[in-house]
Amino acid sequence: MRYLLFMLLATVLVCVGCSKSSSGSDDGGTTDTDSDTDTDMDTDTDTDTDTDTDTDTDTDTDTDTDTDTDTDTDTDTDTDTDTDTDTDTDTDTDTDTDTGPDCPFGSYSGNFTISTQSHVTTLAGYTSISGNLAIDCASCTDLSELICLTSVSGSLSISNNDALTDLDGLSGLTSVSGYLNIYGNDAFTNVDGLDALTSVSGSLQISNNGTLTNLTGLGVLTSVTNLYISNNGILTNLTGLGALTSVNGSFTIFANAALPDCEACDLLDQLTTAPTSISVHTNLNDSCTPVPTNCP
Repeated sequence: MRYLLFMLLATVLVCVGCSKSSSGSDDGGTTDTDSDTDTDMDTDTDTDTDTDTDTDTDTDTDTDTDTDTDTDTDTDTDTDTDTDTDTDTDTDTDTDTDTGPDCPFGSYSGNFTISTQSHVTTLAGYTSISGNLAIDCASCTDLSELICLTSVSGSLSISNNDALTDLDGLSGLTSVSGYLNIYGNDAFTNVDGLDALTSVSGSLQISNNGTLTNLTGLGVLTSVTNLYISNNGILTNLTGLGALTSVNGSFTIFANAALPDCEACDLLDQLTTAPTSISVHTNLNDSCTPVPTNCP
């Protein structure tokens, strides 16, 4: 804009100079009557309009698409070699030899009757009795000190033991050369302590035991001379005599209120040696189906 004004002013000044030169007198005497009238009314109108419409719009569209694909191919090779040589030598010199109970004595000579708990202690450590053994003790509660006993050369009587709840102290007994009488005991429900007994050379009598429910403790007994089972009020079965195959003399089972007759008949059928006499009566009357061959 300033440039245009400057140019306009310069033009005006030039025109004024020219006018003065034209109106000068000619010294030759000639009168120049030309009258130059500069009617040039140049009017420069600068209509330039600078419209700065800078609409620069910076749109930063940088999108970082860098994908780092770093494939680590480092292979660490551990060359450490641990050589651990265990030179500890454990020598276990413990020798566990299970020799069972300590049984320092051999055979007790003669007959012996246990009527107090201290008498049980007297027989502790003996392995056999050369005579008869009677366990008739109303106050005895424990026969465990008889664990060494394996045989009785005479007879064994277990009777009237009102406080004795089991026969576990006799678990080493294998044979009785005379009779075995289990009579009048009102505290134990089974004879499990006799579970090693295989042979009774005389008679087996089981009578008047008010709390006896089964005979499972006699499960390996194979032979007796005579068998008597009577007056055991709650005895319900004879399955404990499942190994018994020989009764050479009398077979008598009576007056057992809870024992079915069929139990007695089934026991007869399993014998391979027939008894010389059979008496089965006054037990729990039942109808055996099928009827055993030897049921009277």
